[in-house]
Amino acid sequence: MKTYGAVSAILFAIVMAAVPSVSGAQFDPCVSAAVSVPPPALPEYQEQPPAPGPNYMWNPGYWAWNSYGYYWVPGVWIAAPVVGLYWTPGYWGYADTGYVWNQGYWGPSVGFYGGINYGFGYFGIGFVGGFWAGGAFNYNTAVTNVNRTVIHNVYSNRSVIDDHFVTHGRVSYNGGHGGISARPTHGQIVAARERRFGATQVQTKHAAVAGTNRNNLVAFNRGKPPVTAVQKASGTLRGQPGFKALTPHDQNVARGQAMSRVRVANAAVTHAQVANRGAISSASSHEQPARRGTTSAPAYHGSQGSFHGSPQGGFRGSLQGGGPRGGGSGHGDSGPGQGGRPPHERP
Repeated sequence: MKTYGAVSAILFAIVMAAVPSVSGAQFDPCVSAAVSVPPPALPEYQEQPPAPGPNYMWNPGYWAWNSYGYYWVPGVWIAAPVVGLYWTPGYWGYADTGYVWNQGYWGPSVGFYGGINYGFGYFGIGFVGGFWAGGAFNYNTAVTNVNRTVIHNVYSNRSVIDDHFVTHGRVSYNGGHGGISARPTHGQIVAARERRFGATQVQTKHAAVAGTNRNNLVAFNRGKPPVTAVQKASGTLRGQPGFKALTPHDQNVARGQAMSRVRVANAAVTHAQVANRGAISSASSHEQPARRGTTSAPAYHGSQGSFHGSPQGGFRGSLQGGGPRGGGSGHGDSGPGQGGRPPHERP
């Protein structure tokens, strides 16, 4: 009996190591295991907390996966690591082995995120929650919660919302049975050559500790987490709102359910398969260009490379392994009140 338990534990560890997890490095969609069932629908938010300060970017909440199965990572405001960068949310997509996770990233534009309607500016196509101009992020208060006594770079434009809706539902995955059918456009695939940078340590820690909260686990909340969004990232286990620790019994129950939903493939999912389906794509669009500028500010080192930014939003990036350097793709748009229109409103 002890031998059987030890073998099961080893097999479980091997399988789980192949399944994407938000607490690890940037996910590469070449995996030999995936989840056999899609994530639950996106929960209904109680409300979006107000931005804690200037130049914070909204990171939508999402369903993540760890050894306890699916769990909710609350939406949160994250300080942009460098002026001019936007956050592209991650998303679940269907491939031959099942449902696999495509990690989010920072970049000079908001790219393809599966057509998932995360809300608050991320309605399935691009991003209409604001834009960078003059070294500051300008917030669209029609879709984001901003305290105007704290943040003064604001404007309101509701007309851009309908043009960026892919779906009005709360489906949380792309492809497969019942999933969103959105696919990256040719322009988004071409734009995938833009340099992208992985989540910051604050983001990865926030996601990791969320997976230790019993109230966040689908095994116990049935897809309805009690806390959907927080103002600031949680860096400690008990620093989370509504935290409830997992008992040893809870851990066994959740792991047993997770193990039954892992599918092992005969071969890894290849880049070619991913590209053909378009479901797991890291392609990005040109809807949110960063402003050009100098490169005198401190460097930000993400999981996909480094980024040297400036107060004007200029950058030069380097890919891991000695990739080339180059200037940003932005073109200096002026913001509201300056005679210009936000990039996402351009025809």
